[in-house]
Amino acid sequence: MLTDQACRNARAADKPQKLFDGGGLFLLVTAKGFKSWRLKYRFGGKEKLLTIGAYPETSLRAARDRRDEARRLLREGTDPGEQRKAVMARRRWGIDEARTFEAIARLWHGQHCPGWKPKHAQDVISSLENEIFPTLGRRDIGEIRGSEILQLLLAIQQRGAIETAHRIRARVSSIYGMAIAVDLVAADPAAKLSQALRPIGKRMFPALLKLDEAQVFLRTMEEQPADPTTKLASRLLALTAARPGMIRFSELREFEGLDTADPIWRVPADKMKLLLDEASQEAFEFTIPLSRQAVDVVRVAAAYAAGRTYLFPSARHPRRPFSENALSTNYRRVPGFGGRHVPHGWRASFSTIMNQRALDQDRPGDRAVIDLMLAHKPAGVESRYNRAAYMGRRRQIAQEWADLLVQGFAPPETLLDGPRR
Repeated sequence: MLTDQACRNARAADKPQKLFDGGGLFLLVTAKGFKSWRLKYRFGGKEKLLTIGAYPETSLRAARDRRDEARRLLREGTDPGEQRKAVMARRRWGIDEARTFEAIARLWHGQHCPGWKPKHAQDVISSLENEIFPTLGRRDIGEIRGSEILQLLLAIQQRGAIETAHRIRARVSSIYGMAIAVDLVAADPAAKLSQALRPIGKRMFPALLKLDEAQVFLRTMEEQPADPTTKLASRLLALTAARPGMIRFSELREFEGLDTADPIWRVPADKMKLLLDEASQEAFEFTIPLSRQAVDVVRVAAAYAAGRTYLFPSARHPRRPFSENALSTNYRRVPGFGGRHVPHGWRASFSTIMNQRALDQDRPGDRAVIDLMLAHKPAGVESRYNRAAYMGRRRQIAQEWADLLVQGFAPPETLLDGPRR
């Protein structure tokens, strides 16, 4: 066994030296004279090495105490090296001083939010602040039972917010995943709770799926009192089957080649429904081929906007887009169609009607093309960099849809003169 004097007197040599004390503990003296305590042990049939601390900062007595503690962990079936890594991770995140659920949740949020869009990051922390922290926030994260979490989730579900309950369960489970990683808890009490919640029904937007009904709806909507901007936006939305948010925030500079045979709408990545790390990359912009009828709408809307930032500007605030609810409100007022069709429904209308035509005309390949036109994101690496694929066929389908939908409609200029609300 070693003594303090032997440790102090140990000197550097040509090669590193190991001065053994017992029980796998030894003092390593490097060729440059640096001294540190190491513990050799076996776990899971493998030999491992644990660094305990430098000498003389860590005394012989302290090194023996840590050896004894490591051997106790081994008897209990715990790898002392892995536990030390967990302890160091907790210290880096300040978890040793804060074991409450709220403290760990905020540390988890801080780790993840750089990869989220700001709005989503705020939604995540707000949901925890409103639904979880008031009841469980001050509790030790290791003492919370699954039944307590379930009680809060069921209260959310009883409000009719089933999807919210599932989202919050997933967030709580992820927080426990972090706690498990740093050895704060042994299990995730929220892992199986989704089985006790109502399943999330597939979200369906009300939509007219027959061509004649879609035509009547659009024509009737344009005959109702409404601001010209709303009517023009509605027609372009129907013709392109774009997401309503893309129409609302569209700018004239995004529309290219309007005087050519190949006009397009190049939607920037940050306006697409993408993850934050993709939204900043030019490769993820989306290109929409424009029909002749869509080009006509863009030209009329641009003239009516009179050089303002957005193609469909707000009447009260020239530098802002028109109201987020303008289309939805006007759609609900269409006589005979209340609640049967929403702005987002044009995507389902286009998909259903054009897929049925493809089936009737024996064009099975059109299905994948139609999915691309809706900016659906298929799996696979190639698809991530091929968002403008099949442009020729996409343009043909876009023109076919426009010819069908607005056949016999008055030109978009007439929308400027109709009744206003």
